[in-house]
Amino acid sequence: MLLVIPAIEIKNGKCVRQVQDVDGCKYSDDPIEMAKMWRKENAKTLHITDLDGVSAGFPVNIKTIKQMVKTVDIPIEVGGGLRTFDAVRNALENGIYRTVIGTMLVENPEETKRCIDRFGPSKVVLGIDAKNCRATIKGGEDSGLTPISIALNARELGFRRIVYTDVLTTGDFRRPNFDALKLLAQKIELRITSSGGVSCLEDLLKLQEYEPLGIDSVIIGTALYENKFPCQRLWRMCEAGNYPYTARI
Repeated sequence: MLLVIPAIEIKNGKCVRQVQDVDGCKYSDDPIEMAKMWRKENAKTLHITDLDGVSAGFPVNIKTIKQMVKTVDIPIEVGGGLRTFDAVRNALENGIYRTVIGTMLVENPEETKRCIDRFGPSKVVLGIDAKNCRATIKGGEDSGLTPISIALNARELGFRRIVYTDVLTTGDFRRPNFDALKLLAQKIELRITSSGGVSCLEDLLKLQEYEPLGIDSVIIGTALYENKFPCQRLWRMCEAGNYPYTARI
């Protein structure tokens, strides 16, 4: 079974998205409260993106994320602005379980190698954002490289996992680029976390078919926040009725 990882995006100290309750209202935009809610709904890990960090080129919301780490009893992985050895080290020293880097590998492979050698591949993973068969860096700039070439270079450096984002948009619909994801998995032979584009149960079941290729987990944002999965209505009803949760924070 794929591990489903809720995504929390932080900008200006607040969650970019808020979960809808049974009445269509919104839950708190406090990232700490959101982390607690996902944990109570039995999330096994969380993926945090520091959107301010993506823009600034260095982590911005580290204090908030540090408090999230202290609040919940599950591993938290973080990406966004981790472009130096010191930034990665500081994140890990603040209790973050896993760091996701991307731009650093393209711009400074020696610094990247230093991170892998010092902290190991379970603590440092590669994030690849792709668009039109090209990998992007710095939040959207064309790197001039393909996702496969970057991933193969990463494998040589010692990486063992890729967080891969490649979303196709057709009209109002967004979905994972299943063909590109499958090709990447076949070529690089690394563990892959698929990120972005899952909008319904059918997408999730499609990704499940690729598990033998090394795709073992999926990060989901908008679809979870908009209650697109059947089980979520039960969760919201339990919360509205103040029934016991299934997990502890």
